[in-house]
Amino acid sequence: MTGKNYFVLAVLCIGLFLQTGCMMTAAQHQQNLGSSKEREMTLGVVQKEIRIGMSQADVAEALGSPNIVTKDDSDKETWIYDKIASEASYSNSTSSIGGSAGAAGIAGTVLILGGVGGSHSQNAGASSHTQKTLTVVIKFNNNNRVEKLSYHTSKF
Repeated sequence: MTGKNYFVLAVLCIGLFLQTGCMMTAAQHQQNLGSSKEREMTLGVVQKEIRIGMSQADVAEALGSPNIVTKDDSDKETWIYDKIASEASYSNSTSSIGGSAGAAGIAGTVLILGGVGGSHSQNAGASSHTQKTLTVVIKFNNNNRVEKLSYHTSKF
């Protein structure tokens, strides 16, 4: 092999190395999967907005209409908010490189032709599926003011 051929081979190898070294792995894609936009009613909203002594009208303005309304024996209302969110995310990248080199020359009376070519393609990706639940229970007193607040959240 001549010096030029070694140079062409070295350039192709370096290009292939750089291409695969710069591509994201599936694990890196997994780390980049983020949550979608915040939902209207979150645990943070409940903790920030709902206070003991708050009126039913103010609660409805802050959280919207409840999913379930019940009354106990002493005519006190309980409002239950039950929210479920499903989230699916996918991240993918494709990287490819290709190259070729050619040479021609005359050695004596024979024409010499040569060529080197190659290509490489690589894919990586990750997906995530999550479900979140938020249950909020608000008990009101006889004056329709918040008496007790409880909540439960889960993610799976």
